Amino acid sequence: MAGRLEVVAKLLELAGIDRERVQLRRVSAAEGTLFSEYVTEISKTTTKLGSFDAEKYKLQLAAIKRALGTRRLRWLSGMEDQLGKRENVYGEKTDPELMKEVINESISSEYHKAFIIEMLKEGPLSVREMADISGIPVYTVSSRLNELEREGKAEFHSHVGTTAKFVSLAA
Repeated sequence: MAGRLEVVAKLLELAGIDRERVQLRRVSAAEGTLFSEYVTEISKTTTKLGSFDAEKYKLQLAAIKRALGTRRLRWLSGMEDQLGKRENVYGEKTDPELMKEVINESISSEYHKAFIIEMLKEGPLSVREMADISGIPVYTVSSRLNELEREGKAEFHSHVGTTAKFVSLAA
């Protein structure tokens, strides 16, 4: 991965949004022709992808924004080059495959927790309801909800029959 853009790309993938909708190119002011080529290329890509229904992806987009604001993802995307390319105080470099695995797991975890928070802002929900809305497996919802409870970002609200309902405590 290459920092923040790749984090965003992975979050888009988790949200079911085509990664090609986000592009980042570096062009100096002296490279007008190159800039024009990039604009043309991106215009063709977005035309091919068609219009984007932001309302359909309201929860996913809110979850992406929330996940990007977490300390964990900010730190990892800022430290990736340093952790992966430089030696530590013991003269060791971080294994690139291990680093990729840690980053991908962190992105997934933070996205799932952010999605749960966004769903719970709408009102009390059960684990099964959250899984049905999000498409995240029940076990994963349950695990992430447990983490959110420990972090003080979600809590038990009530029972409906034998089904527990939860709410968000996060702003």
